Amino acid sequence: MLLGKVTGAVWATRKCEALRGQTFLEITYSGGVVVAADLVGAGLGDPVLVTLGSGARAGNTQLPVDAAVVAILDDSSTKRGEAHVHP
Repeated sequence: MLLGKVTGAVWATRKCEALRGQTFLEITYSGGVVVAADLVGAGLGDPVLVTLGSGARAGNTQLPVDAAVVAILDDSSTKRGEAHVHP
């Protein structure tokens, strides 16, 4: 899993049937950028939690993705108890 920020939306007019109706977001995190299926209705600028790999298909094993936004974050902290600055 990784913490990131929604920095854009991704559109595709032609896609496989399993992806019809699915929203995709561009997520920027400390290691770069990833495109993830939006499972929670996140918006531009939202700090989010992204799951990677087979966990991204939890709840819909037919969805052919390996990254999914699974939470919009209210807050997070570091080991020292300091507020985490989202990218």
